[in-house]
Amino acid sequence: MGNAGIYVGLDIGTTSIKVIVSEYVNGQLNVIGIGNERSVGLNRGIVVDIDKAVVSVQKAIKQAEEKANIQINEVHVGIPANLLQIIPCNGMIAVSDESKEITNEDVVNVASAALVQNLPPERDIIDIIADEFVVDGFDGIKDPRGMIGVRLEMHGSVYTGPKTIIHNLKKCVENAGLTIRETIVNPLALASVAMSDGERDFGTVLIDLGGGQTTASVIHDHKLKFTYVDQEGGDFVTKDISVVLNTSVENAEKLKRNYGFANSDLASEDDIFPVDVVGQSEPLNISEKYLSEIIEARISQILDKIKNALDATKALDLPGGVILTGGLAALPGISELASEILQVQVKTYVPDQMGLRYPSFAQALGLINYAVRQDEVTLLVKSAMGLDGDQLSYSVVEMDNDKPKKQAVKGQAKKTKKPKTSKDPLKSVKNFFNEFFD
Repeated sequence: MGNAGIYVGLDIGTTSIKVIVSEYVNGQLNVIGIGNERSVGLNRGIVVDIDKAVVSVQKAIKQAEEKANIQINEVHVGIPANLLQIIPCNGMIAVSDESKEITNEDVVNVASAALVQNLPPERDIIDIIADEFVVDGFDGIKDPRGMIGVRLEMHGSVYTGPKTIIHNLKKCVENAGLTIRETIVNPLALASVAMSDGERDFGTVLIDLGGGQTTASVIHDHKLKFTYVDQEGGDFVTKDISVVLNTSVENAEKLKRNYGFANSDLASEDDIFPVDVVGQSEPLNISEKYLSEIIEARISQILDKIKNALDATKALDLPGGVILTGGLAALPGISELASEILQVQVKTYVPDQMGLRYPSFAQALGLINYAVRQDEVTLLVKSAMGLDGDQLSYSVVEMDNDKPKKQAVKGQAKKTKKPKTSKDPLKSVKNFFNEFFD
């Protein structure tokens, strides 16, 4: 794979902003710089104050630049799964080359045809992924380039999100003086490092226990099939400790990290530690068991809601079980508690790279790994998202059922109207979910 070079992953999270700089050489991904800065201007995974978030991003980037001894200009940015929609897409074109040999341009054109969607004004396209290509009726093709054919089709998935979330995130990165090389859906990036090839194939649930929210994703047949976001995360656990023990949020965070257990059965009543209480001159002695009971109550509530959402899609019946990651996954006993509530096999993913052996770094590392592993066809398909109306014109291709369908091909200075999509797009979406895990 000719992807050698420097890759920078930027994970803009609710609790912290993480930057990882890696060098990809001879098939190896070597981390050469890390940045980690407390987030400001974010709430539940969404940028709510662009100016404040820009300052945090710049600080994290500066840390990574100093450690890697390079200047960072381009980054791969993760997009949260908040209100993410997965829409099946199909495109078809007539092969433009006179020799009927499929070229790079044909791949871009068929992806452009698949991108023609009637989206609501408040939504925007994040990514497009090709599942297969079909050449003159022969399906299951991953790379059609160089083949001979008259008609080229593409079946894939389009990922869309709220335009406000996407715009604010991009604006934040651009105002920080950076160029976005690619936007990647967070669950896809995370799955590329947290799951094995078999787990992505047979089906596994990935739960990212972040600071501002918890995201459950279902990966099956190497595709993202379902996401569920619960607007509670590690920050809520910290606030519970702060309220119950009447201590500051800073002290509560330290208590959670230093003494907390996700499963109170593993904690000891004999281990006592002092807690600074607001309004009292003397600290209050608290047992490890009592602290862990506060933590367990909130995590159990989060996992119960996730279980209800996953049960509705029968995702917990998949053979891969559940993989936990994210900052809250570092708490001792989290796997045992999750297994007890979800009633499936649960394990925790922790990156094994030096300096990154903490679950909260998994997302930033996943962004780099996902970007590096993309092949040429995937990049060609994604490049179609950069084409606007001035670059596309449409011609008619005859279908087997004698109904004309419009295709997208590259034009020059000619402006044309975009073709209309199917009159019943909801029907295709319904069929997609009817065969959810088929």
